[in-house]
Amino acid sequence: MEELYIYKGAKKLRCGFTTGTCAAGAAKAAAEGLLTGNTVKNTEIMTPKGIAARLDIADILTEADRVSCSVVKDGGDDPDVTSGLRIWAAVEKADKGIFITGGPGVGKVTRPGLDRAVGDSAINTVPRKMIELALEEVAERYGYGGGFKVVISVPGGEEIAKKTFNPRMGIVGGISIIGTTGIVEPMSNESIVETVGREENMRKAAGYKVLLLTVGNYSEEFIRLGGTGLEELGVMCSNFIGESIDIAVGMGFEKILLVGHIGKLIKLGSGIMNTHSSCADGRIETLTVCAALAGVDREVLMSFQDCVTVDAALDKLREGAGTVALDRTLDILTGRIERYLQARAGSGVTVGAAVFSFRWGLELKTGCADALLKELIKEKADIDG
Repeated sequence: MEELYIYKGAKKLRCGFTTGTCAAGAAKAAAEGLLTGNTVKNTEIMTPKGIAARLDIADILTEADRVSCSVVKDGGDDPDVTSGLRIWAAVEKADKGIFITGGPGVGKVTRPGLDRAVGDSAINTVPRKMIELALEEVAERYGYGGGFKVVISVPGGEEIAKKTFNPRMGIVGGISIIGTTGIVEPMSNESIVETVGREENMRKAAGYKVLLLTVGNYSEEFIRLGGTGLEELGVMCSNFIGESIDIAVGMGFEKILLVGHIGKLIKLGSGIMNTHSSCADGRIETLTVCAALAGVDREVLMSFQDCVTVDAALDKLREGAGTVALDRTLDILTGRIERYLQARAGSGVTVGAAVFSFRWGLELKTGCADALLKELIKEKADIDG
């Protein structure tokens, strides 16, 4: 594989290729071997990004009427759990058309709202198109007028899939063959945001009008402890709160409820919509502004500056200014969070937030949060029947 690099800050990181690119490369090599009888040791696929992927063929199995080839998935310097898997394509002739399905290690779709219909193999539209184009190229090159049957399989895929978002999204039995660009860019946020979009679309397809966004595992634990039974409905948006709201609005959601720990969501009080520390911190600064607006003395405000966590700063606030000032500060924070979320969502969309801290037993809610929660509980009951 010809190596491609990108820079993240001062780091030079090696790119890899998606499972879709590997599947297309394996299928192309297998088709060429099927039509010519030759042993194909490497092949080239033009990715949707416009970058040529030159791939080594790891395995070749020739049978009477079928050829199978594999490409080793290489995610480059990205922490990709699918790296090292062999993506196999078995190709045989058909009368006409190109039929693509998944074999062992490729998941099956069990819930609506994903790229493929319920019951289909989890081989997404872009990889399918890449496979089709690759086989059409081979057929044209060798003057073949018939079609192909293609089976994509991934030994070990079922076990690796347990480490991915697939079980959460209702894809069972293996990994997905995915990739919109064909290229894996190390430490890219694109795949995370794509996953958020797929989960949001699943909620839409299931009939939900209220979208529940969660920030992480703590959020789901908080929801579970609340006894509402909604923890499985949360779309985990991680740090990408703004982008997740944008996607939801674009899908037509008119009501959004966000649940998250104060250590993350406090940043929303300064309009920070990507809460990763590499983008912005602002936690202590936001609390300082809210406390100052609440009339807290300068000495107490200055004591926040040595705090590493929001919980520690809240301790300082309560100790130095009392519970009344603490409550006033948190009310101001809640109002600012609500205002910035609503500004991001835009008119015509109702967005609320529930903010918690396990240590403090703290639960802040914007004005519409309770109503959204009740509506979501009712929706779940109606949809579950």
